[in-house]
Amino acid sequence: MNLESLLAEREIGRALYAFARAMDERDWQAIGSVMAEDATADMGTGPLNGREEVIALMRSFLDDCGPTQHLLGNLVIDVTGDQATSRCYVTDMHKGMGDKGHLTFSTLGEYHDRWQKVDGHWQMVHRTKLNRAHIGSIEVLGPGPA
Repeated sequence: MNLESLLAEREIGRALYAFARAMDERDWQAIGSVMAEDATADMGTGPLNGREEVIALMRSFLDDCGPTQHLLGNLVIDVTGDQATSRCYVTDMHKGMGDKGHLTFSTLGEYHDRWQKVDGHWQMVHRTKLNRAHIGSIEVLGPGPA
């Protein structure tokens, strides 16, 4: 462990928290500051290619949902040169809106991410979300991908 590794862990951790907040604030542009343009992902619905595809998937669920809160915990980051991996638990809470305002939905899951240092900053290049359990009514979410 050296100072460079500690600084990398700090930057990656802050990026993870910024990503979670961006989802809750529906600030899709902010995700662009964390995720590489050519990033890939599997959020439980199959492979996604490119940041825009990842954002489109998230929007298909969250744009028609009420307030959300994505809580991260038990964060582990491993840095090797200009590459890194991170794992953390995620509990995401979703509240319905309108006639679904009385409903809630949450998942217990885990994010497994890969990172690359680009031009002096860490960018997420891949995300896998492992869903361990669902609680409540999935009806609070938007329809999902077309």
